Amino acid sequence: MMIYGVFFKDNNMTRFANFCAGPATMPTAVLERAQAEMLDWQGLGASVMEVSHRGADYIEMAQKAEADLRKLMGISDEYAVLFLQGGATLQFSAIPLNLMNGGTADYLETGTWSNKAYKEAKRYESLGLGQVNLVATGSETQFSDVPDPSTWQLTEGASYFHYCPNETIHGVQMFDVPTVEAPIVADMSSCILSEPISVDKFGVIYAGAQKNIGPAGLTLVIIRKDLLDQASAWCPMIMSYKNQHTNDSMLNTPSTYAWYLSGLVFEWLLEQGGVEAIAKVNRAKADALYAAIDGSDFYDNKVNPKYRSIMNVPFHLADDSLDKLFVEESKKAGLLNLKGHRAVGGMRASIYNAITLEQVQSLTAFMAEFERKHG
Repeated sequence: MMIYGVFFKDNNMTRFANFCAGPATMPTAVLERAQAEMLDWQGLGASVMEVSHRGADYIEMAQKAEADLRKLMGISDEYAVLFLQGGATLQFSAIPLNLMNGGTADYLETGTWSNKAYKEAKRYESLGLGQVNLVATGSETQFSDVPDPSTWQLTEGASYFHYCPNETIHGVQMFDVPTVEAPIVADMSSCILSEPISVDKFGVIYAGAQKNIGPAGLTLVIIRKDLLDQASAWCPMIMSYKNQHTNDSMLNTPSTYAWYLSGLVFEWLLEQGGVEAIAKVNRAKADALYAAIDGSDFYDNKVNPKYRSIMNVPFHLADDSLDKLFVEESKKAGLLNLKGHRAVGGMRASIYNAITLEQVQSLTAFMAEFERKHG
């Protein structure tokens, strides 16, 4: 049997091609460095997990991580960068508490994650914190398309406009920033650092780390500083962006190891040539995978080509009775976690920054062979 996804074997260690949607593949070079530093970080004779987050060595590391992220994304001093906990799901609750301020918040629904954010914000209406308006939904197309912007029912003077540029489950990605007057809040958990963006077009960017940044446990929040003074009196101190900014994201003990690993990923990205360089690789990976799907009657992607994600590629087999066999055989071939989300079925390949073009090519070769045998 051909082994498609094994990229190196060292003694008993094997690294496969892992297409998991999250927690996701991390760069091998980053994991190797973390392994080397595990027992003795910075010559301290202790792991980074064992030192105080308020010690000079750790604070220096945290500051460098922020500086590297600012360089990668072109983040100006007009924005605060927060390294928080709780994942994007906690931000679904924190954002209305920090920004709604008695006004109306606009939400665009293009998939599961923007739907979750909308429903969580909607709960605050009964507390009198403001109103939540669904400007448009892609549910009529089973979230395979983005509603035409000309149909959006925007609120004049809205407190903010929330959307999810990349929906991991349905594989829908919006590449252009919406043209709205309100401060734009974006859940970039699955697309941050995958391509260049203009941060100054956004009021808030937030992202769970476990896809393109680092391990689960850390959440980035990038917020324009003039928005820090709008929190409701109901906002718990731990969820207050202003409070976290004042305390350098260390109001309580942060996710120290995840912060450290994320800093290593930022260094790795800079070594690759930055976001501009990794974006070219990401586009090549996506093009190769979509070409394999579109060039076959055996595989199908249902998303409007204009909005096809370059990070998460769902696809279906012509005969869904073969799904289980596809997953089993792909795993034996060293291609992991290709089963689609239960909400949409089929398959899904998440091809974040740490996935290489060679790994995607191994996947497309496997797909061609599987079709030859079972098509």
